[in-house]
Amino acid sequence: MPNTTDSPLLPRIVDELAEHGWSRQGLFLPSALTAALAQECRRRAQAGQLAPAAVGRGGGQEVREGIRGDLTQWIEPGQADCCDAYLALMDELREALNRALYLGLEDFECHFALYPAGAFYKRHLDRFRDDDRRTVSVVLYLNEAWQAEDGGQLRLYLGEQGAAHDVPPEGGSLVVFISSDMPHEVLPARRERLSLTGWFRRRGNEPF
Repeated sequence: MPNTTDSPLLPRIVDELAEHGWSRQGLFLPSALTAALAQECRRRAQAGQLAPAAVGRGGGQEVREGIRGDLTQWIEPGQADCCDAYLALMDELREALNRALYLGLEDFECHFALYPAGAFYKRHLDRFRDDDRRTVSVVLYLNEAWQAEDGGQLRLYLGEQGAAHDVPPEGGSLVVFISSDMPHEVLPARRERLSLTGWFRRRGNEPF
């Protein structure tokens, strides 16, 4: 297992999330698991399994390339060993967040995201106006040897003044932030950009 609950990364993420509302860990995953996840993402893309991402939710979803241009597919347990290993790590992180911050996180949803060269995602929040279940956003990057000139940074708007902070999408790095409090965008990439994007969710305000 690449990380365990004894790893210093998990309490570091918890502490930084509590203090700053976000955390970045540069080497969250070992290179072998990062490479396996990247290969799985590309395999699905070549098989035509990734689809243009929509904005909105429910019956109001629509593809709007002027807002976002990534291709996505949700992952589920049992589909691939590398995905199962990542989901197990996320469950450890969920438990660590619940123990320390009492967030009541119940589950985790996650999808592959492939941004073709030139694609972007304009500034937004991850929590829907009519659904408050998404509580903590998590992005794992799968890009080998990413350079500054490749673009594709995650731009976070931090603090009350909304100061922009750019995070390079370097392979194996993990970014975690509070979904309702952190406006963000993906800047245009100059080459293919891969990630796993997910959300820890709590019980929401929607009727069952």
